[in-house]
Amino acid sequence: MKVKQHIPKALRYSIRDFNIEFPDDSACLDYIKERRFPGGMSDCAKCAKQTKHHRVGNRTAYACQYCGNHIYPLAGTIFEKTTTPLRLWFYAAYLMGSTRCGISAKQIQREIGVTYKTAWRMFRQIRSMLSEGELEMEGPTVEIDETYVGGVRKGRHGRPMRGDQQKTPVVAIVQRAGGKVVARAMPDLTGKRIRKMIRQHVVPGSVIYTDDYYVYRRIPEMMRDGKPMKFQHFRIKHSEGEYVRDGHIHTNTVEGFWMLLKTGIRGVYHSVSPKYLQSYLNEYTFRFNRRHDGNQQFRSILERVSQRAA
Repeated sequence: MKVKQHIPKALRYSIRDFNIEFPDDSACLDYIKERRFPGGMSDCAKCAKQTKHHRVGNRTAYACQYCGNHIYPLAGTIFEKTTTPLRLWFYAAYLMGSTRCGISAKQIQREIGVTYKTAWRMFRQIRSMLSEGELEMEGPTVEIDETYVGGVRKGRHGRPMRGDQQKTPVVAIVQRAGGKVVARAMPDLTGKRIRKMIRQHVVPGSVIYTDDYYVYRRIPEMMRDGKPMKFQHFRIKHSEGEYVRDGHIHTNTVEGFWMLLKTGIRGVYHSVSPKYLQSYLNEYTFRFNRRHDGNQQFRSILERVSQRAA
């Protein structure tokens, strides 16, 4: 019996598709070259002409067809000066983009047959491409919530205690109705820090839903560039056991993201140090924001590599 695929055909990308498209290092290099220098066309720094460049033997260089000056598609990327085959880098990116809950460096080591030190470096370098930067929520409705990640929880029965020094505070802003998310690890949960994050990522006039944590009280009064941001703010009283009011006042969307994040960290990575927590948050938000892309998230990672080349 033929199994029905839940992913639309246009968004499917299997390991078979990967092997056909990227059979060797040359195919991977050509892919990067086409993203940075479409058709091999580039301004030559030596003869000052925009001209076609051709591959130089087995090197990662392309030479100007007039003067022979070289350009290097991998220069400024995470692949520059690597001694690891380019196809293994692509395969590691494929694994990181096709998993739902994340993949560990140890698993990458087992999959591609490199040392753990090499797998960890590849893991870090690829993850460095996943930050959403200055992403601004398109609105008009967002949820904001805070949580704590890592360490051993203080307090009775392991329940949350704000100000706990054993865990790292994290704040997330999520758009409702299939939107995007940004998440930031913070030194502490002060109103000043949270309001700065809101100014950076939420458009004026948005409707904001939060719990009853006191730092959110001044959201309706917020200003940016001397102008009121005119937020409409609703608070749900978690402290009184209230989780939904009037059908729309809740923070269930952002709570769903917390569940995805914590389940992934607990099941795949087991523990995360404060030093690297933001990079893990970047990975989970990157995948969450492209959850409708099926197995094509791998291409989004490769696009980031080209876009962020120095």
